[in-house]
Amino acid sequence: MQEKHLFEYAVIRIMPRVEREEFLNVGIVLYCAKQKFLRSIFSLDINRITAFAATLDIEEIKENLLAFERISAGTEGSGTIGQYDMASRFRWLTATRSTVVQCSKVHPGFCIDAEETLLKLHQQLVL
Repeated sequence: MQEKHLFEYAVIRIMPRVEREEFLNVGIVLYCAKQKFLRSIFSLDINRITAFAATLDIEEIKENLLAFERISAGTEGSGTIGQYDMASRFRWLTATRSTVVQCSKVHPGFCIDAEETLLKLHQQLVL
């Protein structure tokens, strides 16, 4: 039997008017220390977003979400935060914010394959 590993994830949300607490799930950020895995994935349904909040700047939202991906991967262009270790990057990405793009509370679980779990959560909670 394959070993299960503890992982943590948060749902990435678009919340156009923070005071109303209405949001759309657009992505997932998942961290699994044992598998040395930290990755974000997102999907933007432009029709759904504009029906929800017609005045949002979609390109700005997309840039913010791409920053999540870059920081998760720790790639070039991810700035100072992207140079932190994985755990610190995950904590920074999932910190409570009062902005249009924010994360849910962090949820734990156990998985065999972090990549597979990320895709499954994306399918269940975003698409």
